[in-house]
Formats: sequence, C-alpha cells, structure tokens
Amino acid sequence: MNWDWLPQYAPLLLHGIWLTIVLLVISCSFGMAFAIPIGLVQVTGPLPLAWLAKGFCTAIRGTPLLVQIWLLYYGLGSLFPSIPWIRDSFMWPVLREGFFYGVLALTISFAAYEGEIMRGGFMSVPKGELEAARAFGMSPFTILRRIWFPRAFRLVLPTLGGEVIGQLKATPLVATITIMEVFGVGSKIRQDTYHVYEPLLLVALIYVCLTFVITRIFLWIERQVPQKR
Repeated sequence: MNWDWLPQYAPLLLHGIWLTIVLLVISCSFGMAFAIPIGLVQVTGPLPLAWLAKGFCTAIRGTPLLVQIWLLYYGLGSLFPSIPWIRDSFMWPVLREGFFYGVLALTISFAAYEGEIMRGGFMSVPKGELEAARAFGMSPFTILRRIWFPRAFRLVLPTLGGEVIGQLKATPLVATITIMEVFGVGSKIRQDTYHVYEPLLLVALIYVCLTFVITRIFLWIERQVPQKR
C-alpha cells in the first residue's frame, strides 16, 4: 500500500472531518428541536396537527435521503436564482451553496425519525405519573418540563445514540452535491492519486473513530441523567 499522498492531503482531510462534525451537530440539534413537538403533538393532538406530523414522518421516512437531498438541491437550488428578491437578499450567499441544502435535508430526515422515537417515548411514560402531577396542581407546561419530557428523554436516550451514529453514516450522501466532507475528500483523493483502497480505508477508520467518540459521549450522558427513583 502507498501512503505517500497522506501529508499532501492531510489539511483537506482535517477540514473534511470538521465539516462532517459541523453537519452532524447542526442537523442533530435542529432536528431534535423539531422532533420533540412532532412527537408530542402526535400524542396530545389536536388531531389535524397530529395527522400532519404523522404524514410528515411517514413521507420523510418512506423516501431515500439521497432523493430528498437532490430534490432540495436541484429543486429549490435551481428555483431560487430565478427569484430576483432572493438573489438580491443577504441570504443569497448561503442559499447558493450546497451546504445549506445538505444541512436542511439532514435536519428534516433526523426530525422525522426522531419524531417517531419521541412519540414512542412520550407514550411510554406511565400515565399514573402524569395524573399524580395533575393532582398536585401542576400546569401542563410544568408537567411537560419537569416530568413528561425528562422521563421520555431518558427512555429514548439509548436509541438516540444509535440514531446519531446513523446520522453520521448518512452525511457522506451530501458529497453528491459538492460538499467536501470526509467522504467527499476521500473521493477527491482517489480521483487525484488513482489509489482506491488506501483513501477508503482511511475514511472508514475516521468514521470508526467518530462513532467511538459519539458512543462514549452518550454513555457519559446516560450516567448524568438521573434514574427513576
């Protein structure tokens, strides 16, 4: 095996690792922020919003992520330049880059999957705990903040760790829309050097290391979250 190319491409690889982490953190953070109300509304209603949330989850989970990325990038990305007020706005430098559409697609996908998981988490909290809180005179928001959401989050936490790892393994798909994350850099190295196995092995090793870090982070979080008394 030939690794002579590694020093030359090391800065590009480091930038690709950083970009992968940024994609993962942004999409998971915003996706989870949307997933909580998506899951909650399916349990509490009102019925039209519950149907809308369920339809959203079904549609996103039922279509390949690559198709969603391409629809956003080649759809919205091709439409926006033809709208003068968008092209002349302060948002145009962001909207013309593939990074925006990659983050948007990953966020939507994560929100849909986690929305269903949070729905299961909210439904798994014993009703007796919620009824006891109501008996103490707690408001619905206080119940959600102090009892319902913390208990649901604790229940779904192990699954959430696996979903974040799955999201990490979905990030290479954004390389198809010119985003040079880790896999995109690996593809460039293969094209430039004509080495096939070495870049792929290095990319695989990087993902294994990132997965290990994510696993350790979630193990630490699980130890910090209080157990049910």
